[in-house]
Amino acid sequence: MDLIKNGNKVLFVWGGNVTDQLEKIVNELKTKCEVIVENIERVKMASYANSTFDIILSNYLGTYDSEHTTEVLGHFVKLIKPNGKLIVRNSKTDGFKSDLVLAGYVNVEQQSDGCFVAQKPNYEVGSVAKLSLTPKSKETVAKVWKLDDTEEDDLINPDDLLDEADKEMPDPSSLRVCGTTGKRKACKDCSCGLAEELGGEAPKNEIQKSSCGSCYLGDAFRCATCPYLGMPAFKPGEKIQITDNLMKADL
Repeated sequence: MDLIKNGNKVLFVWGGNVTDQLEKIVNELKTKCEVIVENIERVKMASYANSTFDIILSNYLGTYDSEHTTEVLGHFVKLIKPNGKLIVRNSKTDGFKSDLVLAGYVNVEQQSDGCFVAQKPNYEVGSVAKLSLTPKSKETVAKVWKLDDTEEDDLINPDDLLDEADKEMPDPSSLRVCGTTGKRKACKDCSCGLAEELGGEAPKNEIQKSSCGSCYLGDAFRCATCPYLGMPAFKPGEKIQITDNLMKADL
């Protein structure tokens, strides 16, 4: 009772039947503050405005006629003024402190007489505050890329990369194959025909083969895009001359 000051507005919440002890405590409180008595089952139906009471006393007589669920505790914190207090008794003490914290209370303490005293924070439930986010200055951003090493690094002079001999145009004769002897020489695995030319052999022309291998049999064996379509059958490897009109579109 020492927490209740003169002029406070108090909500006295009880459960069960009205007893002489209840009336006695209420009358004592009314001598120094404004007291409203309400049954715990009808607190929500009473439609009290938020932040109405300085202190809420619930189950103070210790009869444990009702349990304080998280929903009930959350409704109480809305009715209490900022920095106001809830003084409550609960049959279940294990974990009840955590229930009060989850409901939004701070500075939760358990008194020697078994009462829990919890305080509402110094702000309303659901309050918002504008955060002032100061943008970083361009100077700060520039410092991120500033090297700590202030010593100048030695850079290679680009004029020293090439000497005068590198700048001279090469002799075309030296660009030939085997420029040291002046003789033409075929590369290993030559495929351009130079090896056959130097050896006096003419390059061998392989017999052209179609992708399907059946073009020479006639139109019945030719694809729709076959260039020989419409031409008579011929022998495998025979050179076929395709006329210009066959290479033109019909349209």
